[in-house]
Amino acid sequence: MSEKALKQDTRLDFEETAEDTQRGKYLTFAIGNETYGIEIRYVTEIIGIQPITEVPEVPEYVKGIINLRGKIIPVIDVRLKFRKDAIPYDDRTCIIVIALDTIIVGLIVDNVAEVLSIEDDHIVPPPDARTGFQNRYIKGIGNVDNNVKLLLDCELLLTDDEVEKIEAI
Repeated sequence: MSEKALKQDTRLDFEETAEDTQRGKYLTFAIGNETYGIEIRYVTEIIGIQPITEVPEVPEYVKGIINLRGKIIPVIDVRLKFRKDAIPYDDRTCIIVIALDTIIVGLIVDNVAEVLSIEDDHIVPPPDARTGFQNRYIKGIGNVDNNVKLLLDCELLLTDDEVEKIEAI
């Protein structure tokens, strides 16, 4: 095997191993009384709330932008995105910075709880949309010690239209 092929093979093994160690791991956070989880593979960092520069002509849930070590990152208030009442930010309010396919975005949440391992056999699909349950963002429901965790699909948090508007900021 050539040196180049060996390096490529080693890099692929490392990427697969990194994905395997993140499989089934979710960062949990609260919005009101509900606990949500997002796959840890999307999370780049968690930071405290910081000054947000408002941007005109964006949806209400897009609070604006922050400067994170020289990178401009749009921030979304998940509470407002999920059509819940706004509350003042406090010392427990956090921004979860996530990397999606084409964009890095900050999610403002009431507080971050913990990283949990949730096995596939403890996750059930969300109720069918015919029941009236809106499940656009929910990809599964995790059961951890008889507590329900609503597992979000990060790829569906923003529509393509919303991503385009945010990228234009």
